[in-house]
Amino acid sequence: MSAVREAFVLPLLFLTIALFGGLDPGAPAPWNPPSLFSLVLAVMVMAALVRSGTLAPDRLMHSSRSIVANANGFIVLLSLFAASAQVLNMLTPRSGLPTLIVGVVLFVLLLNTLVMSPDRPRLLRSFAVVTGSAFVLKFVVLASLADPEGGRTKRVLLALFDVATLGTISQAPLHSAAGYWAFVLVLLFLAGVALLTPAVYRSTAALQPYGERALTRTE
Repeated sequence: MSAVREAFVLPLLFLTIALFGGLDPGAPAPWNPPSLFSLVLAVMVMAALVRSGTLAPDRLMHSSRSIVANANGFIVLLSLFAASAQVLNMLTPRSGLPTLIVGVVLFVLLLNTLVMSPDRPRLLRSFAVVTGSAFVLKFVVLASLADPEGGRTKRVLLALFDVATLGTISQAPLHSAAGYWAFVLVLLFLAGVALLTPAVYRSTAALQPYGERALTRTE
C-alpha cells in the first residue's frame, strides 16, 4: 500500500462515510450513531475481510514498522470499522418488522461468509450483493410504500400489508435526497474496501514433498 493511500486516502474516505452515513434528514435527530447490532455486524465484516485476505492487519501494524506508520495503520483499521458499522446501520430500516428481517438476513449472510471463507474477489462481490440488496429494500421498496403521494393502488397494498403484519411494515417517509446520498456512500465504501492492501501469500510447494502444497502468508 502506498504511503499516500494509507495516510490520507483511506482514512479520509472511511471517516467521511462514518460521519455522513449517520445523517438522516427525515428523522427527528439529524445524525444517528450506529446501533449496537450494527457494531456486532461490523466486527463480523472485519473478520470476513481478514479471513478472505482482503485486509491484512499485519501489513498495517507490525513491529517492523515505525511508530508513525503503525499509527496510520491503526487509523485505517479504526476508520474502516466505523464506516462498516455506519453503512450497515444506514441500510437497516428504521423500525418495525423490516428492521428485524434485514438484521437477521445481514447476520446470517455475514456468518455464512465467515464459515465459507471466500477469497478476495468473491468477498467483494458478496459485499456488493448484500449492500445492494439492502439498499434496494430500504430506499426503493419501503420508501415507495411510505411515500405519502402514492396512488390509490399503492395505499390499498400498504393497507393490506399493514393488516397482514399488524402494522409493523410501515415506515416513516424518507427525505427525497436520502436514497441518492446512501447510494454514493455505499459506492464509496465498496471502493474503499477494494483499495485495501490484501494479504500476500507465497507458495511453499517447492519446499514440500509433491502433493503437500501449501500457501504461507508473507509479512
